Amino acid sequence: MVVGLSEKQQQILEFIGSHIREHRRPPTNREIGRKMDIGSTGHIDYHLTALDKKGFLVRDPNTARGVRLTPEGAMALGIVSSANDTDDASGRTVIDFDRSRSTVRVPIHGRIAAGAPIEAISDPSDVIEVGLDIADDTSYALRVRGQSMVEDLIADGDIVIIRPGSTASNGDTVVALITSGSSEKGEATLKRFYREGNLVRLQPANQTMEPIYVRSEDLLVQGKVVALIRRI
Repeated sequence: MVVGLSEKQQQILEFIGSHIREHRRPPTNREIGRKMDIGSTGHIDYHLTALDKKGFLVRDPNTARGVRLTPEGAMALGIVSSANDTDDASGRTVIDFDRSRSTVRVPIHGRIAAGAPIEAISDPSDVIEVGLDIADDTSYALRVRGQSMVEDLIADGDIVIIRPGSTASNGDTVVALITSGSSEKGEATLKRFYREGNLVRLQPANQTMEPIYVRSEDLLVQGKVVALIRRI
């Protein structure tokens, strides 16, 4: 939970963020009320005013969709904004999400092993612009290193687009962080995910390579591959 927010304020802030991701615009007070099961608009106003005072958003009470996230609010939600920061009428900086834009700038967070696990890399080194039908403001990209996924047409030097998440279904291609490795930060790899009892099988798409078996408690799913950009 974000420090300084009540449980209800956290829920409202998260809903505002998810609504912006999906619809490219903020929700109305009524939409917030329906989602939070709050019938009183005064109750919604109370929480939005608190979020405004705490610096997570800016409100324009004269506009139906007058809620604007501040950079602090976007950061608290894990939103990597590809939009420009602008100043509103009050002089405070807000995130200007352009509804008309069709692309999003996705940060490339380094390399991921399609082979033996390598140390996880989390510092963005570059960005790539992709369509909003592929990624959103929470997505990130990784450059593939290795040949273990070639039979899934994921080759060395390709870029994979990742949608963050901690769960996976059998057959998903995931970024898996192996926490039992020697690296303090863990070791990351790109493989297909299969749960087998108390173990997880990380399956390469290369007949010459063996799968990696890891105890469930020694593995963290960091996200799923949603798109591939091939190196030509």
